[in-house]
Amino acid sequence: MIVQSAPPLSTDRQFPTPDGATPMMVQFLNLRAETPADALLFYRMGDFYELFFDDAVQAAAALDITLTKRGEHQGQPIPMCGVPVAASDAYLSRLIKAGYKVAVGEQMEDPKTAKARGSKAVVRRDVTRIITPGTLTEDALLDPRRSNRIAALAHLASGDAALAWADVSTGEFKVMALTAQQSDAELAALNPAELLIEESRYELERHGGSGRTVTPLPRAKFDTGSAERQLKQQFSVQTLDGFGDFNRAELSALGTLLDYLALSQAGAPAKLRIPQQVQAGSVLAIDPATRASLEIERTQAGARSGSLLDAIDRTVTAPGARRLNEYLARPLTDPIAISARQDAYQLFETASTVREDVRQRLKAAGDPERALTRLLLGRGGPRDMKALAAALQEGEALAGLLSQASLAPLPARLESAVAALSLSSLPELARLVSDIERAIQDEPPLLARDGGFVAEGWMAELDEARKLRDESRRIIAGLQESYAQKTEVSALKIKHNNVLGYFIEVTSKNADALMNSEEFTHRQTMANAVRFKTLELADLEAQIASAAGRSLAMELDVFNGLRDRIEAMADPVRAAGEALSELDVSAGLAEWAVESGAVRPEISADTRFIVEGGRHPVVEQALAKTADGRFTPNDCQLDGNGQAAPRLMLVTGPNMAGKSTYLRQNALILILAQAGCPVPARTAQIGIADRLYSRVGAADDLARGRSTFMAEMIETAAILNQATARSFVILDEIGRGTATFDGLSIAWATAEHLHGLNACRALFATHYHEMTRLAAELDHAGNCSLKAKEWQGELVFLHQVGPGAADKSYGIEVARRAGLPKGVIGRAQTILDRLESDDAPAAALSDLPLFALDAAEDPVISPSEVEERLKSVDVDGLTPRDALELVYSLKGMLISE
Repeated sequence: MIVQSAPPLSTDRQFPTPDGATPMMVQFLNLRAETPADALLFYRMGDFYELFFDDAVQAAAALDITLTKRGEHQGQPIPMCGVPVAASDAYLSRLIKAGYKVAVGEQMEDPKTAKARGSKAVVRRDVTRIITPGTLTEDALLDPRRSNRIAALAHLASGDAALAWADVSTGEFKVMALTAQQSDAELAALNPAELLIEESRYELERHGGSGRTVTPLPRAKFDTGSAERQLKQQFSVQTLDGFGDFNRAELSALGTLLDYLALSQAGAPAKLRIPQQVQAGSVLAIDPATRASLEIERTQAGARSGSLLDAIDRTVTAPGARRLNEYLARPLTDPIAISARQDAYQLFETASTVREDVRQRLKAAGDPERALTRLLLGRGGPRDMKALAAALQEGEALAGLLSQASLAPLPARLESAVAALSLSSLPELARLVSDIERAIQDEPPLLARDGGFVAEGWMAELDEARKLRDESRRIIAGLQESYAQKTEVSALKIKHNNVLGYFIEVTSKNADALMNSEEFTHRQTMANAVRFKTLELADLEAQIASAAGRSLAMELDVFNGLRDRIEAMADPVRAAGEALSELDVSAGLAEWAVESGAVRPEISADTRFIVEGGRHPVVEQALAKTADGRFTPNDCQLDGNGQAAPRLMLVTGPNMAGKSTYLRQNALILILAQAGCPVPARTAQIGIADRLYSRVGAADDLARGRSTFMAEMIETAAILNQATARSFVILDEIGRGTATFDGLSIAWATAEHLHGLNACRALFATHYHEMTRLAAELDHAGNCSLKAKEWQGELVFLHQVGPGAADKSYGIEVARRAGLPKGVIGRAQTILDRLESDDAPAAALSDLPLFALDAAEDPVISPSEVEERLKSVDVDGLTPRDALELVYSLKGMLISE
């Protein structure tokens, strides 16, 4: 199991009691007591989220903000820090990335309402949400091109285990029954941002160093009975039979996940799809060490740039990028499903004009999956709503584009996508999209509470309210002109103050004209003026005063009405979003295939691996940016049945010749093929593998007390203990971290085990040339090597793989290129010559003088050139300048030696 070390906050932190506290601090401490101890509490105070006591100390250090004090409690100063509400997303992002959890204590009423209850009344606040790394939905906190999953791992006393996972931002909800041995590979493939695990296992597994947040939960949270009730309540059903035949471990994992999500949403249920069962063995198992070694989704430094995903990604939408990531993270093992993906991208590969049109339209599709989820959770706004409608409209246009006769019949996956995007078959959804387009302005605000997003003409009453709100001055001016004409008093004015509100004012000499009218009511007599009111003016004043509030309320009613209709159509909207991402991936893969010359591999149920002209997609892309710009293609032929080719290939050749690149490129070709993607080769025949293992490169694990060699041996042991006849293995330099004979013995025995017991396809790179004899001794083993040649005293790496074993490693030549001192290089060559000339290496070394440099063999200084130069110098005829130049010249000769 790979999990992260302890979370930033302890679960047993203590806070003061409310005794003797101010009313506001009593409220804070009560909220703090209701908040999980391992979360920080953001306490809303006007325009700031404030933190107090230990929360403030922790947050100030994590965010590098000022820690201040606010009053005293129980005789001690209260630590405090805060962040502006308007900029809170940036601070939340930093806290979440650091592994913190944050509880949001929001103001639940207007401060004026609280003040009406009394001068000492405190604004009501509640914890509305607990933000954790696995429960994010906001664009500002998420990587748009990566899924953000939360997972729950359940282990029952019976030995059964299951993994459930969800992406709250898209509604994904899945579960898989598995064994304890499978959990590492599955978690590495899912890469959840947060993992829920039983607390009894947490202490044993907390030091894995995966980088994810691990949340320990009490054992009671994994109870299968309460889990089943939670599932039925979530989806409003009386039985779960219609969802699948879940075992007890699957129920436990699903229920635990739902319970935790409900807690994080302050009791509100998460908006997830019906849980989907994933069958174990339906995807290629790739253990964490292999995944890191091959740099599939990110490099070992954690960057996306330089990974396989980065090299082939030509998607133009965030959902498409996430789907492609899923393809590579979890390649398939079903040839039929793989072929369906291949059919989809191949259509776009041949229809270049359609591909370009589709990609252009997809650029305007946005991210309907996450927009939908934000709306369902009450966190979305008019902009999400407008984006959702725009995406569905683009989907309708794409469905029409793909339905044209010249493309018929469409591959099954594209035909399904067209059906999901065709609004003509979903009239209710079509009406909803039309209404959103007409109701919401083209550039609406982010939040509904800001108002001003409903388009003019959608609601007559709203238009009138806005007219009063926005045009009150013009309306008052019109009414003033009307009264002046009616009373024939041209000096009549309508004014406003905080006491009378709107009123009519005339001079004293004109007052009689209004006094004698029943329409005007006298309100106030001044020294030089008299003031009046009318019922019409009073009504208008009331309308103007409430117009802003009424218009916002009506806009919110429009928004909520549309949101409810979206929720009712959530399933077809999600299906349309998935269809858009499917089109994006298929068109993007076709774009990469055309650009790179990648081909559709032939997928089979046997165990062949025959690649002609294979290339490493990442290295090839990097070389294309250099002056050289050319990658040397190479073939690879393996056959698990031992018929057409060996199943164990021993790879030899010089350092720097490209053995590791060759091993990795074939592993990546397997991943691409089983992911349903094109592969960088001239032709490829790929037999399905069940597991992929890579032991390439070396690194220690000091945190767990493992040396480089120990880490290598642990990874090798995992391969030998778990690889099956359908597995694919690449091994590089096994045994190099110990004594020569120990290492050779381990490498030899490992190769024999892979060949005879695991019987899997394997590429085994080694510098132990003695091992090449295995090709003659084992029935299904062979040799290939990376070629090099010496040209005019220089070693030239050809990067070509050919049959047969390499004759030498050229290690000393590589050391020379690396810049080792000439003395060391010469000495190494002397020792090597002695060893190679003697049949018994031990005897050759026994009389070799250690640390002694024979003058005849000393390569550090060769005085002959210096002597010859000095002999030719006419010392008596040297000028001072010539002498100085001679000294510099001789010094240069010594340095160059």
